[in-house]
Order: sequence, then structure tokens, then C-alpha cells
Amino acid sequence: MKIAMFTDAYWPRVNGVTVSVDTFSLALVRAGHEVMIVCSEYPVPSMTDNITGNGTGKEDPVREKIKLLRVPSRSVFFSDEDRAAKLSKRGWVERELDEFSPDLVHINTEFLIADFGFGYAKKRRVPAVYTFHTIWEDYAINYFPYLPEGLLRFVIRKGQKYLLKRADLIIVPTPQIEEMVKTYRVKKEIRRLPTGTDPALFDHSEKELAEFRTAMEKKYPVINGKRLLLFAGRVSKEKNISFIIKLFPELLAKHSDLALVIAGNGPYLDYFRDEAKQYGVGESCVFTGYLERAELSLVYGISHVFLLPSLTETQGLVTVEAMLSGIPVVAIGALGTVQVMGGDNGGFMVKNDSAEFRDRVLDLLGDRELYRKKSEEARRHAQAWTIESLTGKLLDIYREAPETMKGIQ
Repeated sequence: MKIAMFTDAYWPRVNGVTVSVDTFSLALVRAGHEVMIVCSEYPVPSMTDNITGNGTGKEDPVREKIKLLRVPSRSVFFSDEDRAAKLSKRGWVERELDEFSPDLVHINTEFLIADFGFGYAKKRRVPAVYTFHTIWEDYAINYFPYLPEGLLRFVIRKGQKYLLKRADLIIVPTPQIEEMVKTYRVKKEIRRLPTGTDPALFDHSEKELAEFRTAMEKKYPVINGKRLLLFAGRVSKEKNISFIIKLFPELLAKHSDLALVIAGNGPYLDYFRDEAKQYGVGESCVFTGYLERAELSLVYGISHVFLLPSLTETQGLVTVEAMLSGIPVVAIGALGTVQVMGGDNGGFMVKNDSAEFRDRVLDLLGDRELYRKKSEEARRHAQAWTIESLTGKLLDIYREAPETMKGIQ
């Protein structure tokens, strides 16, 4: 089967959609299928100097088989991190796609690249599968805080409903997103499929972790001899990072051998640095900025507890990654986190309450036997989200798409 993946976000842009597209694309190629990724072009200088373009920092012979079509793009006024494809490139994209001749298009975005994908599918009469990754009704206010929230939600719902109507089949990563899609009252088939994670990326030897820890301590002396509390993800307002910065002084008061690591890049990096200083914990916090996925997997491996305060985590991918690394998780139970943890599996899933969150972290820090049990439980529980267990389900969804997919193997 030949699949054309459409996305605005792809390396070097780091977010959950990038990881989802990348992980499934690699798995599809390993399963013997052909993949072309159509994505907006992200100039490397606008991101960081050490990006290799695939987010892993490693050569991968499987990755080389993926056809990558980067569409010339321009900056957007509402986000320093994102890009918008140039409308004038539609014809060029269609010609490149004709040469690839996809059997199906899989759209993972809501912006102009999505229009390219849906338009091509209609012209060439191939099925269009659409994954509803992001609840923009909740996210958009962070990009447009000066607009009335009611008006913003109305406009987004109109645009989202239009996209859903253009799809032949809809994929949702969580039950919560499925319920939201149903409120749009679009008569389309919906299939639930979370993003899989490659466990090999998080399998490190003790020697490898020890060497990485030494290198990190040299770079960030503050972590020397400390147990690390880790947040990983986009450093932005909607991730609710203030929640853990504000309770960190209470954790330090009980356990002085702690450091808080904020791993990731984003528009609020300086804001949270200043906030950490404001709460008197600036000297105990490390802000790494952008990390290659290979580096990030090692950061998981040397950390002690993973903290996830986000209320808008669509799929909970970082939760799975932490669990695969054997790191117990304390997370607020919302959206994708609920699906991944399903309760206190691999850690503790708590209400949006700082005292409860703090107490569960303290439980893990103060009870070695509890920590050991939760660490083992995390590794076991994460196996349900490995890419091997989910790629077959994705292929079944592709084959289930409308009449034009019949007979494709």
C-alpha cells in the first residue's frame, strides 16, 4: 500500500503530531508499505543549531525509505514555532503526489496542508483518512488571547466540522476526543487509535545511562547527586508547568536531594525560568531547551519521577515514554492521560489538586518498595501502547476506508 501522510508539523518542529506521524510512518515502512510525508518546510535556523531533521540524532536506514516532500512555507503571526505552507505550491504538490501515486491519504493537520490533502484525494478519487489530533477549541485561546473565547470557539467549530465532512473515515486517539467529534454531528465512521511508541528507543544499558548522567552533571552541576523530577514536552502555557513549579518548594522542603528538569523548548521558556526564580527554586531547576529524541530518551532513563500537570494532553505520549523507561508517573487525570494510565497504573493519576499531586510525589520519593512496584508496573502497562501493537490496527482502518480501498493489500 502507498500512503501519503499530510501534516503541518514535522521535524524539526517538535510536538505530539510530529511524533505520531513519524512513528507510524516508520512502522508502516517496516511492514512493507510505502510512505510519503507531505509537510510544511521548517527552516533549521529558526529552531536550533543541533537539529538533524528527524528528531532522533541517528541515521536510520528505514527512515531513508520514507519520501519526504517539504512544502515551501512562511511564518505565521500567531506563533514563532509554526509555519504555513504557501498556497501557490498546490500544483507542485499534486504533481509530486501523482508521481508517487498514493492509494490513500492520511491527513494529520487542520491547516493548508490539510486542504492540499483533501483536495488531492477528491480529484484523484482516493480515500482520505483524517486523524483528529488536537482539540483546538481549548488550545486556540492560548494563541489568540485577545479574541472573545465564545467567538473563537464558534469559528473553530465551523472550520473543524468542514474538515470532518471532507474525510472518508475519522481516527481519534482518545475516548474524550471521540465524544467531542460526535458533538459535531458529522455522519462519518469513527475509529479509535492512539499513537504507538517504539520501545527500542527507551531501552538503554546501565553503562549508557551512567555515561549520560555524568555528561548531564558536567553540563548542569546543580543535578549532581540529586534525584530528578522530570517534565518533558512543549514549554508552553497550556502545559500547566506553573503547577509543578509552584509546588516544587514544598517537595524540596521534604527532600533536599531533588532537582526539577524541564525538558523541551517553547515560547514560555524564559517565563518559567523567571517563575522558578520567583518561587525561590531557580537554582534547583534545569531548563534543557530542545532535545533530540535520542537525548530525551536518556533523560527519562536517569530521572526518578515523571510529572505531568497538563490538562490538554491529547494522547499522553510522554506518559507512555516515561513508563517504557520504568519511571513512575504522577499526572493530572485529563484527556489522553486518562486513557493511558486508566487510574493508578504505573504511578498515580490525580485530580487537578496541588496537595494531592504533591502527596503522591512524596509517596514515591519516600517509599522504596512502592517506588519499585510502580516502576515495574509502568514498564508492563506501557506495552499496550507499543508501535507493534497498534500499526496492524492502523492498517485495518486503512483497509476499512470506503469502496475505493477494496482489493488493496
